Amino acid sequence: MSFGARDGGPDVRDVPDAAGRAGAQGALGAFDGGASDAGAYAALMDEVRAFVQGPARAWGEQIETTGRLPDGVWEELRDRGYLRLAAPTAYGGRGLPFTAYLALLEQFAQMHGSLRVIVHVCNGLWRSLDYAATEAQRERIVKPFVAGRRRVTFTLTEPDSGSGTDIRTTARREGDEYVLNGQKWMIIFSDVADDFLVFCRLEGTRGAEGTLALLVPRDAPGLEIRPMAPAMGVSGTQHGHLVFTDCRVPVSNRLGAEGQGLEIAFAGFLDPSRIGVAATCVGLASRALDLAVDHARRRITFGKPLAKRQTIQMWVGEMATDIEAGRQLYLHAARAFEEGRPATVPAAMAKLFCTDMLQRVTDKALQIHGGIGYFRSSEIERIYRDARMQRFEEGTAEIQKMVIARERLRKT
Repeated sequence: MSFGARDGGPDVRDVPDAAGRAGAQGALGAFDGGASDAGAYAALMDEVRAFVQGPARAWGEQIETTGRLPDGVWEELRDRGYLRLAAPTAYGGRGLPFTAYLALLEQFAQMHGSLRVIVHVCNGLWRSLDYAATEAQRERIVKPFVAGRRRVTFTLTEPDSGSGTDIRTTARREGDEYVLNGQKWMIIFSDVADDFLVFCRLEGTRGAEGTLALLVPRDAPGLEIRPMAPAMGVSGTQHGHLVFTDCRVPVSNRLGAEGQGLEIAFAGFLDPSRIGVAATCVGLASRALDLAVDHARRRITFGKPLAKRQTIQMWVGEMATDIEAGRQLYLHAARAFEEGRPATVPAAMAKLFCTDMLQRVTDKALQIHGGIGYFRSSEIERIYRDARMQRFEEGTAEIQKMVIARERLRKT
């Protein structure tokens, strides 16, 4: 059974068998593209659409009114199983192949930005946690995270450095503990996280040498969490500024070996997350286009609907083509990742194109709405604000261009 024609996602028959593959390179599970799997997946897709168009819209209205993310949001997403779609069945996840999960993520991207971010992060961060975890850490950290019983957030960006080998937060080992000093900021879910996956470096090291991945509990001595000002979009999601002052963390909270920190950050999480961001851009752009088309059909000026005007038709054609190009590019990257082929450059290309595409589509959609679309009573106004965040997630456009150019120049 094909569902691609209905939702623009991949055909279930084209999803490679993910059974038996482990670790960060794909989801585990018995999904093999057979008829029973196709029927179950189609039902899941329908369920997600109904949630996005119903309960999620109500949550979004509440968030925009209050500026806060209710605890009930996390509980409902967890109870529905939406936070463990991509995780292996051996960990309590639903074991969906990556491309099948991304088709669902397109739908989730049509929700309020804060809800979309929760689904995206929780379905991807398990890869970093699992990448170099011991069996004991999988039981203590990874499985509770997948189950939604433990909230963990990715903690890399610093106020005085970039998000790579120039990190300055340091750790020194004292017996069975590491002592952390430094700062992190723009850390999402800082108000609700039980633990922070912190990337730092051993004192006296440079570059990738000596980098560490440490799981820091929010009540760790020496950790101060300062709320940051509300963001332009994705309202309700709290970002935080973390200050470590002789913060003590058990050595048993280290993931992987000393010197493996950035490998865990990038290899375990970054490529699939960039592809996921690209998919969310396609989903949100699709929602913007739907709203623009609906408005163009209903809005009458000078005796006829906007949809009858050639300029509007040209814009709709451009928007639809942009969206489909983005979809095919992220699917190309997703298949590479799913099949264990190099995916860093395809992921960067997908992220670069789709974030720019989203800006073009939302801008035209707002223009089609005219002045009324600029008011907060309009969904397209919220989408326009939320869409700007994707350009920062998992590296700016300039970072993606550097990744692509380095590989191209190396080959040349």
